[in-house]
Amino acid sequence: DGRGAVLAMQRALAQARLGSADVVYLNAHGTSTPFGDAIEQTAIATVFGKHATEAKAGSGLAVSSTKGATGHLLGAAGAVESIFTILALAKRKLPPTLNLLDQSPRLLGNLVPIAAQDMAADGRAALCNSFGFGGTNASLAFVQYAE
Repeated sequence: DGRGAVLAMQRALAQARLGSADVVYLNAHGTSTPFGDAIEQTAIATVFGKHATEAKAGSGLAVSSTKGATGHLLGAAGAVESIFTILALAKRKLPPTLNLLDQSPRLLGNLVPIAAQDMAADGRAALCNSFGFGGTNASLAFVQYAE
């Protein structure tokens, strides 16, 4: 029902002392299953509200899944997707959701379809979701390093 995903994202934000509006990119678990993706989109919309549902390229919360590029790496998925998320912050480029043809149900405004996008100019934080079998949920928060 998505409660575990909501709780994981809320805890990541709280532990990182971030507000939902501070996050400009979320690397979704996004396994491309209709049921799972709909639950994750609903959970993201619950946590981020209009920051996610009304997002557009360059503003609001951009959400993509890198599994379209890598496939599901099972036990390695969380580590590899965390690297994608860190690189997105470092390079200021959002990785696309490759092979995204059907965006329904579309609850979120910017799913970064097909091509990479520039990160919002004021963006400094990102989340990476990893959800496992039996309710093992993790959401990691990353903040861009500033000297």
